[in-house]
Amino acid sequence: MSLVLHGIPVGKGYAIGKVHLLSSGLDDVPHYTIDEDNIESEIARYENAIKQTKKQLEELRKNIPDDAPTELGAFISFHLMMLSDVTLSHAPLEIIKEQKINAEWALRQQLVKLSSQFDSISDDYLRTRKQDLNQVVEKIYKSLRGVEISNIQPNDLFEDIILVATDISPADAVLFKENRVSAFITDVGGPTSHTAILGKTLDIPSVFGLRNARSLIKEDEWIIVDGVSGVVILDPDNVVLGEYEKKTQQYKKEQRKLNKIKNVSATTLDEIDIEILANIEEISDLTLANKNGANGVGLFRSEFLFLNRDEMPSEEEQFEYYSKLVKKAAGKPVTIRTADIGADKNPRWFRQLDVINPAMGLTGIRLSLAEPIMFRTQMRAILRAAQFGKVKMMWPMIASITELKQCINHLNTAKEQLDDAGVEFESDIEVGIMVEIPSAALAMNTLIKHVDFISIGTNDLIQYTMAVDRGDDSVNYLYQPTHPVILKLISHSIKTANRHNKPVSVCGEMAADSNLTRMLLGMGLKSFSINASSILAVKNAIVNTNVQETEKYVNSLLRNENPDRADALLYKINSYDKFEQDA
Repeated sequence: MSLVLHGIPVGKGYAIGKVHLLSSGLDDVPHYTIDEDNIESEIARYENAIKQTKKQLEELRKNIPDDAPTELGAFISFHLMMLSDVTLSHAPLEIIKEQKINAEWALRQQLVKLSSQFDSISDDYLRTRKQDLNQVVEKIYKSLRGVEISNIQPNDLFEDIILVATDISPADAVLFKENRVSAFITDVGGPTSHTAILGKTLDIPSVFGLRNARSLIKEDEWIIVDGVSGVVILDPDNVVLGEYEKKTQQYKKEQRKLNKIKNVSATTLDEIDIEILANIEEISDLTLANKNGANGVGLFRSEFLFLNRDEMPSEEEQFEYYSKLVKKAAGKPVTIRTADIGADKNPRWFRQLDVINPAMGLTGIRLSLAEPIMFRTQMRAILRAAQFGKVKMMWPMIASITELKQCINHLNTAKEQLDDAGVEFESDIEVGIMVEIPSAALAMNTLIKHVDFISIGTNDLIQYTMAVDRGDDSVNYLYQPTHPVILKLISHSIKTANRHNKPVSVCGEMAADSNLTRMLLGMGLKSFSINASSILAVKNAIVNTNVQETEKYVNSLLRNENPDRADALLYKINSYDKFEQDA
């Protein structure tokens, strides 16, 4: 009899294949005592394992495939930073000395201790960092056992294999792509966790947060992974297999149709031109963005320049990079967001592992204002690069008019510094803010007067409004993009910007979700900033929408106060043309 498991859909599409179970590597850890004379050599063995793990990760980061998600570099850097923390680099050495035991067992004891500490933390965000801890410890263990990270996958993987694991690290997952894995599923992970982001960009069907899939599914068992609905079907019968084979063919057919609109302008049925911009992390991302018809860059995440290094990038280094980016954009607009550092994007030179709640702490613009030299250095580099194209500057995580005015003062100081030094720069640069905190959305009438544009960051706006960690699958049910309060904040921000004739875009997962495109158009949005792989699906929704007809359905949705009715009202927005045809 078939068994159906429900989780969080991440990678779109469908896969039918045989299961390969991934072991954690810590399921059967050896335990034995060490003679006094061999303690030092055992300590050296552990220290060497740390060095080898760092070396393997650094090599992996250096040779990241061109088509790999750009976030991967940041994920690897975060794991490298954890390897340098004393709780992993030093504490197991003390256990080896005190208990005279082997390095593997000392590492396991330290993992149990740290895991217990993570489990006792009430903060949802910090508790989810336990996943990173487990992944790093597993890598150390594999180094102790002489297993290289690059060889963790079986050599006989073939294109129909489906990987099943308790968790899969981003670094490991990108290696599976080289073996033509058709899908992967995990017990843990939220919709915007590190590996979830990777799953979306790898274009591999995947489902996360299944809780007990690893224990229920057997090796070599045939299963179906539904990356659209978030369903995994064990032991499907011939009828179910037939249905999903049809769904797979239909999905592939739809993808081929989308490719035909690459060169079609994003214009609605009632002839409203819509701007589609790309979210990127590095210059190479422009290739796919341009291929899919992006009108420019709506969000360049500059913090990735800061992450993979031991010190902050200099003004000259940043200037050279931004200049190359702007020139490659070839006249298209480029919006550079100043470094959004903190929370889970910590450079090695900025240690924040012991902060109780990093998402609520010194992050985003708060860190920039606390480090004015870093802030002004980056803005000087952006101002200089703006000579070569259409550049806009954007500040993240603005919460109040006080912070905004401080940013403006620092920008004016940066301009004065360049002017005094006789360095050429673009003084008339447009500046904007990310609206990702409820206070910013509610204060929009005041903030909008001091900026040239705004961009609504829906991922954090939902997280901060609903008080839910977007990476924690245990509270995933609370992460509701269509919750009435969220929609009201977004609509208010869009209408306020439109009323002041200031450009407004939406970035984040809501903008990239084609099921929400009509709704956002009906709110008055005319600019979408999304990852390059989602451009065609969003464009397809745009060219099949009549905004004037959509507005009345959107108004009904905005009047709704019941979260449970949101999906039904959204369905009407996406299906009103079908209702009219039936009538």
